[in-house]
Amino acid sequence: MSVWQQRRSDSPLQRPGDLRSPWQRDRARVLHSAAFRRLQSKTQIMNVGENDFYRTRLTHSLEAAQIGSSLINQLQQVCDRELSALLPDLNLMETLCLAHDIGHPPFGHGGEAALHFKMLGSGGFEGNGQTFRIVGKLEAYHPDHGMDLTRRTLLGLLKYPVLMPALEAPTNLDKPGSLSQWKPPKALFAADADLLDWVLAPLSKADRKLFQQVDLLEQAPWQKSRHKALDASLMELADDIAYGVHDLEDAVVTGTLNEMQWHAHLDNVIEQLEPELGGLMQQLGDQLFASEHYLRKNAIGALVNIFVTAVRLEQVLPEAEEPLIRYNATLPAQQQFLLNSLKAVVFEHVINQPNIQQLRYRSQNMLLDLFAAFHSEPQRLLPHNTRARWQAAMEYGGQVEADRILCDYIAGMTDDYAERMYRNLFIS
Repeated sequence: MSVWQQRRSDSPLQRPGDLRSPWQRDRARVLHSAAFRRLQSKTQIMNVGENDFYRTRLTHSLEAAQIGSSLINQLQQVCDRELSALLPDLNLMETLCLAHDIGHPPFGHGGEAALHFKMLGSGGFEGNGQTFRIVGKLEAYHPDHGMDLTRRTLLGLLKYPVLMPALEAPTNLDKPGSLSQWKPPKALFAADADLLDWVLAPLSKADRKLFQQVDLLEQAPWQKSRHKALDASLMELADDIAYGVHDLEDAVVTGTLNEMQWHAHLDNVIEQLEPELGGLMQQLGDQLFASEHYLRKNAIGALVNIFVTAVRLEQVLPEAEEPLIRYNATLPAQQQFLLNSLKAVVFEHVINQPNIQQLRYRSQNMLLDLFAAFHSEPQRLLPHNTRARWQAAMEYGGQVEADRILCDYIAGMTDDYAERMYRNLFIS
């Protein structure tokens, strides 16, 4: 067995006749997990329940998985045999894309900022760090190791393979001011350092030092890690394409983005593209806003195709011994510029709209109040199982570990559940 196929439990599965590969078993564990099911009621961009057309975290993850598979198929056709052998199995690729968002709290990045603010004195909070924690410790497949996924799967989920920097809690945790100033560092929690050490154990000291390089920033989020493994780069690219193209479709269909706004953003972008790509984008822009729905669907598929067919493998850490961190999936400059521009359109005309930001502000305050309530009255308000975990954490680890248990509980809520809990506690 390869070191990358090992599981932390190191115990044989008692399933006579099970001929599945390790990656197939990992995929099944993600698909059948409670954390994955909760994605159906978690916000992608537009609030769950606003419209039955909008994508949720679940449909977004399914689309990312399909795009991830397409990226692997494309690379298998264009890479030589040595590089093709490095590529993740299709089951592994789908596993990473299906699991990549399961750590996101209710109400998207707004909820993430609220929980991070409340956790500043206890190690912080970040959605990708929570994903790592769920699959490695919390999900109920193993008493100690969560889903007990293979080492390579865990490596592929590490978008940011570093720990949180030291955080300083503000003097008044009841008054955050603008939560934009509390944007969380993209990192894992110190409480999960043991799991990170296990995942990176096959790397040499030199490789690990290279892989975990960070850039320090002068404002939130304070640090940015420089590198990710090959599989994580593929997962992130699939995620970005799903966001930049499929979430764009939501904006067009619901009228959040109109044709005039599209041209205001994209005409200048198209002028900077090579003639062939620029001409194609002109055609696809017309189709996006055509009255015939099949033309819009064709345009969306063609946009995805632009990026999938341009993917390549590049040496980003040529001095690294381990090939899984030496190579990343990348796009050529023109396609990357176009994808970034599409993501910017979605941000400006969907995420940054006042009605969306007003909902985000309301949702953030709900989570701030929920955390404050559970923190002040954990013995009265927490469910029995969570209360038992909280008591054990207080006894053996103190307030910091107990706060992490509270954060796990709130982060695991769906949007609907958080709304109901807030009404139960605060609205007569």
